[in-house]
Amino acid sequence: MADFNDRALRAAPVSSVDAGLRAYMVRVYNYMFLGLIVTGLVAYATYQASVVTAAGSIVGLTPFGQTLFNSPLRLVVAFSPLVLVFALRGAIPRLSAGAALMSFLGFAAVLGLSLSYIFLAYTMTSIGMVFFITAAMFGGMSLYGYTTRSDLTGWGSFLIMGMFGIVIASVVNYWLQSQMLMFVYSCAGVIIFTGITAFYTQRIKEMYSVQDDGTVTGRKAIYGALLLYISFLNLFTSLLNLLGGRR
Repeated sequence: MADFNDRALRAAPVSSVDAGLRAYMVRVYNYMFLGLIVTGLVAYATYQASVVTAAGSIVGLTPFGQTLFNSPLRLVVAFSPLVLVFALRGAIPRLSAGAALMSFLGFAAVLGLSLSYIFLAYTMTSIGMVFFITAAMFGGMSLYGYTTRSDLTGWGSFLIMGMFGIVIASVVNYWLQSQMLMFVYSCAGVIIFTGITAFYTQRIKEMYSVQDDGTVTGRKAIYGALLLYISFLNLFTSLLNLLGGRR
């Protein structure tokens, strides 16, 4: 069975822009958007099940909310997506296309559970505003990554190192709760995940080969969707930390 990894992605030949490539990229974006929809629905449903409201304001947490946000379970909810994303990236090349898609959507649901806190912390208006800002920035940089003839590999090495730095800083700040540190890594996150969107899009484009069968193409599309999905959500949360109106 064909396999692929990060080294193979960088070495993959650049295909001409043809109908097959366009269909492949549309498939990548469709999977990514499906993942975002699953995450959003799970996050909002979890929020609704977690809070007690009166006159449109949050007045307390339900027993489910207390368990989710005020018990040791919150550590599992907060950090399990970080573990799962690395496991999923390694597993997708070995799975069937159908199993890879189900695994991706399962991961998206778990991440939705983790992101449900944003509805507690930020106003609905600001969440919607930041989402549309993120979509515009993501769309522009993804288009750039798709159309540019420049090799973005040099960017990629630097950006991926920066991404790991942000992950480490955010984990540390989970316990420190430093507003200054959050501001710094959120600013860095906007820059890094804006750039990494273009880099990932170019890599995903280069993964395409007309010689691949349907199974390999399907796995590559899901793998690419996972990369862009993670980039979009990290850009969104970074912007939300900077621009979101807190409750």
